Amino acid sequence: MEWMALLLFFCLCGFLLLGYPVALTLAGLSLIFAFIGHLAGGFDLAYLAALPSRLNGVLTNQTLIAVPLFVFMGVVLEKSRLAEDLLETMAQCFSRFRSGMALSVVLVGALLAASTGIVGATVVTMGLLSLPTMLKRGYDPAVASGTICATGTLGQIIPPSIALVLLGDVLSSAYQQAQLKMGIFAPDTVSVGDLFVGAFIPGLILVLLYGIYVLAFAPKPPLDAKASESVPVSKLVKVLLPPLLLIAVVLGSILAGFATPTEAAGVGAVGALLLAATKKQLSYGRLREAVMSTASVTSMIFLILIGASVFTLVFRGFGGDDAIHSILSALPGGVFGAMFIVMLVVFVLGFILDFIEITFVVVPLVAPVLLMMGVDPIWLGIMLAINLQTSFLTPPFGFALFYLRGVAPPSLPTQALYKGVIPFILIQLLVLALLGFWPSLATWLPMAVYG
Repeated sequence: MEWMALLLFFCLCGFLLLGYPVALTLAGLSLIFAFIGHLAGGFDLAYLAALPSRLNGVLTNQTLIAVPLFVFMGVVLEKSRLAEDLLETMAQCFSRFRSGMALSVVLVGALLAASTGIVGATVVTMGLLSLPTMLKRGYDPAVASGTICATGTLGQIIPPSIALVLLGDVLSSAYQQAQLKMGIFAPDTVSVGDLFVGAFIPGLILVLLYGIYVLAFAPKPPLDAKASESVPVSKLVKVLLPPLLLIAVVLGSILAGFATPTEAAGVGAVGALLLAATKKQLSYGRLREAVMSTASVTSMIFLILIGASVFTLVFRGFGGDDAIHSILSALPGGVFGAMFIVMLVVFVLGFILDFIEITFVVVPLVAPVLLMMGVDPIWLGIMLAINLQTSFLTPPFGFALFYLRGVAPPSLPTQALYKGVIPFILIQLLVLALLGFWPSLATWLPMAVYG
């Protein structure tokens, strides 16, 4: 009945394209297929007996506690006017250069990614603050909108990243499963901290290439903006020091081994509250909004994860994991061919599915097979993270495009929005290719830090 597993996967993609709720579709469609398969004599309902323990494992997972903490940290920083101060100061610093405003957007976006890690909040904030100014200064609409959208997606790869937290949990389970199948009964794990450290160098490369593109290759405004007076060092320190300290505390504690990502997320949440309080932006109303927003995002993620657990059980009950192993193992090129096909499938699915759906539905199916073939789990995680980052930019369902379209002026054509993100998608694919040829870009720093 392996064909039932593949049919389940394709039916799931079809229902998601029709707009049905992700979590309920994952669980409901899987249970329907399980019932049909049981009636046909090809599915053993004993597989579903593991469901309660699976759900309990999801709800008590220590790693996933970092999700609401990082979300809360990002929402509080968003409401503390951190982005406004950073963007205004950096724009003044680079106002003497052509494309200085675009470069300031890239740098501020990187700082926000390392501070908040929330793509939607970064894109909306940068769109409201910088897009009107960039258009007024004569920037090509495609360049302005593409820079803002792409910069907002840096929160996917630059730690602390919610995507890396979710990928770390999924890959850890897949790694243990792969080792058990290979007869290793004391399996190692891949931690979220490993992925955070491994993403550091690729994230810096992305920021560097974004900056090179907007300075050297992107169409420049016809007239330079008037050079403003130099920014006083005291103002620059006052604006940059708080987010840099927060980044140093959160990431530094993980890199130094003083704290787990979950513990560091708790410290970051408290630090965000203190930063908002010092800026006199911590009112009861803002705190309530932050808590409600955190609860909404966290509930959505956990509900999808519960639905994905049901889907994975049913898929494996039909022998789907064996089918995928047979398909990938039979591909020409061995590990390279299998990895290339998986990356291609994930990239294509990014056109129609959200990164959370791909992380919880696709990655658990293909990761164990790739890991059994000898793929390094940290390298695989970073490759997947950068690949999933493109899903925010690829039309028609790129979420960053929707976020910016919602706050952009009506004069900005949607065609310019789609055109503007193409160079940045190519840059992300270039970094993906560099990682493919030089895995040490992702694995060297974790080895140097943890040994």
